[in-house]
Amino acid sequence: MDIQSVAQPKKNPKIPDFRPGDTVRVMVRVVEGERERLQAFEGVVIRKRAGGVNSNFTVRRVSHGIGVERTFPLYSPRLESVQVVRVGRVRRAKLYYLRQRAGKKARIRAGSRDRFEALARQMAEEGEELPEELEEEAVEEALAEGEAEAAEEVAEGEVAEAEETEEAVAEAEEEAPEGEAEAEPEAAAAEETAEAPEAGEPKAEVEEPETEEEPEEEAEAPEEPAAEVEEREAEGGEEKAEQEEGETEPEEAGEEEKAAE
Repeated sequence: MDIQSVAQPKKNPKIPDFRPGDTVRVMVRVVEGERERLQAFEGVVIRKRAGGVNSNFTVRRVSHGIGVERTFPLYSPRLESVQVVRVGRVRRAKLYYLRQRAGKKARIRAGSRDRFEALARQMAEEGEELPEELEEEAVEEALAEGEAEAAEEVAEGEVAEAEETEEAVAEAEEEAPEGEAEAEPEAAAAEETAEAPEAGEPKAEVEEPETEEEPEEEAEAPEEPAAEVEEREAEGGEEKAEQEEGETEPEEAGEEEKAAE
């Protein structure tokens, strides 16, 4: 006797017809002591198994770089609802290859917009509305996932920048000896040019006092009175007259001798 012949499984109206590759948010009833609450688990459907009462599906998500998978019975009374967040387009029924991929390589292409609208219309007809607390939890989880992905991308960028800087430093070290060899003659020439004006400075210092002493001597020379100047001029005139007379006397003597001959 088969159990399926006794009890026919009743489909939950809050579970749409999703497919592998879709991103879903599963609401599960969790019992904690005497308290019961709803827990949200959002991820990608990597497998959906049809087996009557034993039908189930597996959802995979990556939280802080760690992959987590949960399998939910499709007809379990603990399964409150399933909401399709994003429709994916894949060509396989089992997406186990996502376990070996991470980051951008684990992304799935967006599916048909018409199918997403049909699923949204179906859920709207059923009148499913999520409580505010669950929406807040889902938003917080989505933000945490976004921050984790951003941190991973930043870490990858820092690693790439560090590698580039190391390569640049290595290239600079290889080029440094050649640059030093070229810079040595230039430095020697610069030192020689700097020493040349230093050797010429003492000469300029020696010449400066000579030029400064000349106006001092001129300033020290006393001024002679006008009377003495006139006397000297008179004496000079007399001496010139005597010299002229001395010159004319030998000329006259020569003329007399010529006449006597």
